[in-house]
Amino acid sequence: MTTALPAAPPVAEPAPLRDFRDDGPVCLALGALARGQLPPLPGALVALVATTVLLAAGVGEQQTPALFAPVVALLLTGPAATHPHTGRLDWLVPPIIRAIEYGYLAVLGFAQGVSAPLVYVLIAVLAYHHYDTVYRTRQGLRPPAWLFRAGLGWEGRMLIVAFLGLSGLLPFAYAALAAYLGVLFVSESVTTWARTGLGSGEMVDLEEENA
Repeated sequence: MTTALPAAPPVAEPAPLRDFRDDGPVCLALGALARGQLPPLPGALVALVATTVLLAAGVGEQQTPALFAPVVALLLTGPAATHPHTGRLDWLVPPIIRAIEYGYLAVLGFAQGVSAPLVYVLIAVLAYHHYDTVYRTRQGLRPPAWLFRAGLGWEGRMLIVAFLGLSGLLPFAYAALAAYLGVLFVSESVTTWARTGLGSGEMVDLEEENA
């Protein structure tokens, strides 16, 4: 029992909050230009509203506005990617980004006739990745930086879907992303948990401790 106590300090690090954003290379490049000076919450809120409006305007025959939504969301949210996210309400930023990405993929996919199971599979893969990121951070296991780059980031995935949507290849985009990300996230997660050897007993103790 006492040997598990030294593993607690890494969980207290504030930096992993930025990991919950799941930013990719493009977003981090914009953040580097701003040097962490821009607060993240205002841009994320405006991006959520803008994405919703563009989706509403582009779910019919005129799909162009919806396909440009990722660019707008990136420009509004990316410059704050390197901010430390220590504001009182900055914890809202990752859920807002999740709502933008999941909502965009779901609404665009269903509106443009992508197979419903394919849409569900892609979103399920992303949900697994984000849940795994949160849970392993609570265990003191910060995900490696390369995983976020290889996963393309929320903005990279949305940009790929939009670009292939303009090319009329939206179903292929969903299928390719679901296959690639599924293999990447699941294999890395299984490898990490197998290497650490953390069992279900520690999970129960952690839940009871936080209650």
